[in-house]
Amino acid sequence: MGVLRAGLCPGLSLEMVQLLRSRGIRTVVDLVSANLEEVAQTCGLSYKALVAVRRVLLAQFSAFPSNGADLYEELKTTTAILSTGIASLDRLLDTGLYTGEVTEFVGSPGSGKTQVCLCTAANVAHSLQQNVLYIDSSGGLTASRLLQLLQARTQDEEEQAEALQRIQVVHAFDIFQMLQVLQDFRGSVAQQVIASSGTVKVVVVDSVTAVVSPLLGGQQREGLALMMQLARELKTVARDLGVAVLVTNHVTRDRDSGNLKPALGRSWSFVPNTRVLLDVGEGAGLLGSHRVACLTKSSRQATGIQETVDIGSWGIPEQSSVLDGNQT
Repeated sequence: MGVLRAGLCPGLSLEMVQLLRSRGIRTVVDLVSANLEEVAQTCGLSYKALVAVRRVLLAQFSAFPSNGADLYEELKTTTAILSTGIASLDRLLDTGLYTGEVTEFVGSPGSGKTQVCLCTAANVAHSLQQNVLYIDSSGGLTASRLLQLLQARTQDEEEQAEALQRIQVVHAFDIFQMLQVLQDFRGSVAQQVIASSGTVKVVVVDSVTAVVSPLLGGQQREGLALMMQLARELKTVARDLGVAVLVTNHVTRDRDSGNLKPALGRSWSFVPNTRVLLDVGEGAGLLGSHRVACLTKSSRQATGIQETVDIGSWGIPEQSSVLDGNQT
């Protein structure tokens, strides 16, 4: 609870605060838990005034219980669900990317992680007409591929240009540049410096491994601290700014089982709210265009469920919808 100070509530004057402090009553907790009759006598204050001040402070600082229905209604009005543009992935993610959360796609090189990012950016910018901040740290973003994805959605060059304007691309090839980009983004939103077409709803980071893995291991003891600072920035951006954060991560082999597992270790495993593993499954495709997407972490869906997706068809829009408390 707060420290008592003049003006904290009506009736709490500087003289009253000084008298209360002289009797060891310095915080709101001290005052509301004290015997007001004794306080009034020892401090020479009006008992009625003390009761009135305590009633107001209790109303201001007390935590009131809420039920699950109220929390659910609040969630519906503050959370948007943004389609990736890939129907099979949307099913895996329980209809799409959730604002306020970090969603991670992990996989080996060539598994389609960057394709997911590009397709999501194209779908959000064109079909949903929302802004995207795309942070490229691996050099995987190509304007030609992004244009192809937009051309698959519309042949109108003006619509393509408008969608491209909604995608802000920033290159950050080390963790310090990435932290600066995220901090500048938070600062610009805090100052209400936003694009004319609206606020950013999706932040894409492709990839976190490219800037974090060079810092881990060896004698670089600050690497873990920098990684966790990046984790805090990503979660803060998602939660405080109400955006969906999409990140990509590499995979490594488990020493004991030999199975694929996300890179960056156990500390990073707590960062994403949802994690999807992309892999080339046995018999998934004769020409290697199919991928198996497996949900390995989620608070809404059962983990272990899989979807087979054809990355060769990702230029074709499969689904474009945004769900929030005001839309169905």
